[in-house]
Amino acid sequence: MKIDLEVKLDFDDVLILPKRSILASRKDVDITRTFVMKHSKRSWTGVPIIAANMDTVGTFAMHQSLCAYEMMTAFHKFYTAEQHIVEWDKMTDWETALAWFSIGMRDQDYTLFNSVQARLDRKIQNLCIDVPSAYLESFVKFLDRVRKENPDITIMAGNVCTPEMTEALILAGADVVKVGVGPGAQCISRRVAGVGVPQLSAVIECADAAHGLKGLICSDGGIVYPGDLGKAFGAGADFVMMGSVLGGHKESGGDIYQNGQLISRDSLEVDLNEPIPNVKMKIYGMASEEAMDRHYGGKSNYKAAEGRVSYVPYKGTVSHTVEEFLGGLRSTMSYIGAEKLKEVSKRTTFIRTNRILNQSTSS
Repeated sequence: MKIDLEVKLDFDDVLILPKRSILASRKDVDITRTFVMKHSKRSWTGVPIIAANMDTVGTFAMHQSLCAYEMMTAFHKFYTAEQHIVEWDKMTDWETALAWFSIGMRDQDYTLFNSVQARLDRKIQNLCIDVPSAYLESFVKFLDRVRKENPDITIMAGNVCTPEMTEALILAGADVVKVGVGPGAQCISRRVAGVGVPQLSAVIECADAAHGLKGLICSDGGIVYPGDLGKAFGAGADFVMMGSVLGGHKESGGDIYQNGQLISRDSLEVDLNEPIPNVKMKIYGMASEEAMDRHYGGKSNYKAAEGRVSYVPYKGTVSHTVEEFLGGLRSTMSYIGAEKLKEVSKRTTFIRTNRILNQSTSS
């Protein structure tokens, strides 16, 4: 047994210190990035924010809306081969560059990907290999196999929360490592399993490890407020994944309830682009009992559910939320004088809030 007494921080534990700026307006900042991937050698340019591959968030409809903002979408794992083929076949090369095909490490997941890729004449550019814990040696071996069989595909893999495992995944073939164990609003792994690292510290440490190997990271989870985007990028994240905050929209998946009763979307004879009073949508973590019942035939008796179910107000089209969060990111950049997104981490100084200082004092 060992106790690490170093303070670890979440997004809520810090603020960003403002700095003098020569920027005249928030509209003058550039929130795009350009990356050349370590293994695939592909060049990518866009807004490095990704809709999470939750089945209530990572939908084809979400992708169509986020393309207008040059943002990415990681599709959930539960589309059929035919659904993938129909939707990917509609995409231009640019739209394909903004999409991730998601799989786990099951043989049937990888078989599905290979089948769809073959029928689309290898149109898919980005593959997300996503499991709750990427610390398994079997996962590293699977990643290594997928990389060797797909040398020109950009691969994002995870999840991890420590620098040592970040390095291991990059060396095994990941271009982007997904960082975050337990920070998501619909995830309760920290309570159920008692594992994880507070997200801000995880991003800082894993980004340092990844960048030393010319790899990239994606901060996955913990984005609640627009200011959290600036904190994640300030901590060194190259990409940021957003989950729950993108739930509850017209483009989202999930059941709809009106006055507590399950209804169909077609029965809502109102403008779906705007919020609707007394209407809520169900969202849930992909390790929740709800997800296991829907997609895996129920929860196995040796597993504990590590996700929760929530009901959020129906918010209308996702553009309302996207513009609020991107506006918040531009505000962060304006406050610290960062003209380009790649400058944010260099111009960020975090200060701990009184909440953490009081905890430290009382202990």
